[in-house]
Amino acid sequence: MLIPIHEEMTREALGPHFSAGALEIIIAANRKQDALSGQIGHDEFHFDNNAIEKGLRYINEQRGFVLASLLSPGVLSAWIAFGRLTHTAQDFYAHTNYVSLWLDQFNGTPPTPVEIDPVQKSLIQSPSLHSGKIYFPLDVLYFIPFMRNLALKFLPEDSHGKMNLDSPKQGPYFEYARAAALKRTQYEFELLKKILTPEMFAKFTDL
Repeated sequence: MLIPIHEEMTREALGPHFSAGALEIIIAANRKQDALSGQIGHDEFHFDNNAIEKGLRYINEQRGFVLASLLSPGVLSAWIAFGRLTHTAQDFYAHTNYVSLWLDQFNGTPPTPVEIDPVQKSLIQSPSLHSGKIYFPLDVLYFIPFMRNLALKFLPEDSHGKMNLDSPKQGPYFEYARAAALKRTQYEFELLKKILTPEMFAKFTDL
């Protein structure tokens, strides 16, 4: 998803649960995943190029880093790890066909975006789940506004350019991706709340 959308969702999902200072560090780490250094050679950060297993493993690793960091005297690294985790978790719904698979389950009128289940196990483990592939140089041209339409004419259907739900411009499925990403961010927070001791949780939230 676009950086402003990542920030907007993270604030909405986590704003009530962290101190202002902690929240800004989490958001900064989330945003940094979209820096050039996080785009090249790191498909797992964004679930690109069918890096489904790698992306899910990366989320688990970052969750582990949060726990390990909170066992040490500092807390900064825990916030940074959680920021990285939230970015990847949010991109799962924008860069894979999870939304399409979820909607395919319903006949007739589809449920509203707020009803989407972001952690339906059968879909996460589905052999039909895949993410957009990056096709060079066309997917690079896609990000140049005046070249986008030309690039889309030649990009395959399984390309990032054709599949992404990064902004409202991608159509009505974006609202489902955003709703799922927002819920997943809240889910990840609640999961840590269950795992952490009260002392660790208080340290983590900094309230």
